[in-house]
Amino acid sequence: MLDIILPLCILLYFMMLYAVSHAVSKNSGGSAFYRGDRQSPWYMVAFGMVGASISGVTFVSVPGMVLHSDMTYLQTCMGFILGYFVVAFVLLPIYYRLNLTSIYTYLQRAGSEAYKTGASFFILSKLLGSAAKFYVPCFIVSHMLECSFPLTVCALLIPIWLYTRKSGIKALVWTDTLQTFFMLAALLLILYNVYTELTNGTDAMTTTEVASNVWHSSYSRVFNFSDWNSSSHFLKCFISGIFIVIVMTGLDQDMMQKNLTCRSLHDAQKDMCTYGFAFVPVNALFLVLGVMLTMLLAKNGMPLPERADELLTQFATSPQLSSVIVPCAFLLGIIATSFSTIDSALTALTTSFCIDLQHKHSEDDTKHRSRVHLAMTFAMAICCILFDQLNSTSLIDAIYKLVSYTYGPLLGLFAYAMLFPKQPSKRKGCVAAICILSPLLCLALDHFVPIFTGYHFGYELLLINGLLTFTALWSLYRIERL
Repeated sequence: MLDIILPLCILLYFMMLYAVSHAVSKNSGGSAFYRGDRQSPWYMVAFGMVGASISGVTFVSVPGMVLHSDMTYLQTCMGFILGYFVVAFVLLPIYYRLNLTSIYTYLQRAGSEAYKTGASFFILSKLLGSAAKFYVPCFIVSHMLECSFPLTVCALLIPIWLYTRKSGIKALVWTDTLQTFFMLAALLLILYNVYTELTNGTDAMTTTEVASNVWHSSYSRVFNFSDWNSSSHFLKCFISGIFIVIVMTGLDQDMMQKNLTCRSLHDAQKDMCTYGFAFVPVNALFLVLGVMLTMLLAKNGMPLPERADELLTQFATSPQLSSVIVPCAFLLGIIATSFSTIDSALTALTTSFCIDLQHKHSEDDTKHRSRVHLAMTFAMAICCILFDQLNSTSLIDAIYKLVSYTYGPLLGLFAYAMLFPKQPSKRKGCVAAICILSPLLCLALDHFVPIFTGYHFGYELLLINGLLTFTALWSLYRIERL
């Protein structure tokens, strides 16, 4: 029966997205693709950004985080709030004052090489990182529907290309709103099903007992103030959360492009702060789901999965644990979060490639923009299929980790452009070399420091990465002046 229901749900979901985007794309030009005509209601952007910021990987992985780090991820989410305030009141005013379409245009203050390097780092890291994120839901969908992986990738990417190719970011503001609704609905349906399983059958719990067991569970620990060497120490997580948002939202064309479609700076700031606060309760629900799943497995005498990422997947695909509605909700949640991540990534990649690398500033060059958009979609498909052919989870994890390091150089480049404008390096290739060596050095630190000192880096490595890039750029300019 699922063989019929699941494809039908996916087809209906595609049709809804296409209908919404088609209605929005009427009489839309280049300004709509890049800027959304600067007419997006801030509350729609804020709601849609919740889903856009939660990828399919997050949907699957966050509940499983409780198995190895309890609920300490909420410490990072608390840092997110302050990070969104920094983006709202420091970076957004700059972007709106300069009327930027691509935020990397700002790097021209640090020289043309810094500008090209920053845009190139974004394009490479966003393409590989998005493909790595997209690989996981494609793998799950292909196994649930028992179809080939390349066919699954194409079947999921073609609809995304169809509903983004004309109006781009203007359509995404509305489709992301729809996708966030379905993501939250899927999460609540799964939570309700787990609750139902816990309160029925043998050894049934009351509602009060379920709540009490979640509250007193060893997996419900939120704060870690004691173990400084642990990557889950409060200060590490909180400060890292601030800079994760600054770098991976404020300095990311993908995440900022929707925010720049608001009617005014004031609206964009309201949007940014609103969805910044939403991250704590949404992620808390995912983590509570993880704790409840451990309780359900214990009730049924079943062992915990070997891999934390498999906790929710095991429940959703197990006939013994869940009803028929759960696989549908699980699949819908994965597709909703994946689509809202990939569609905006493809639009941002097209925007940055056209404006930053090719200097195609004309918003009416529809044919060229369409060709680039199609090429980015094709490149995304190729990367996903190659990841599957590698057939190595550890290698894919390494690629994803390396890509996350590339945001460090963007932090260093933007900081240098803000503090030392019009002081570019005169030596060709040096800026690019610094931006390549910095994440590689951080990768080495992450490997060797725990071996010799016992200290484990958390997300603070991103800050170190940016500091290395900034210091090297500043030192290079000072040496050239001697």
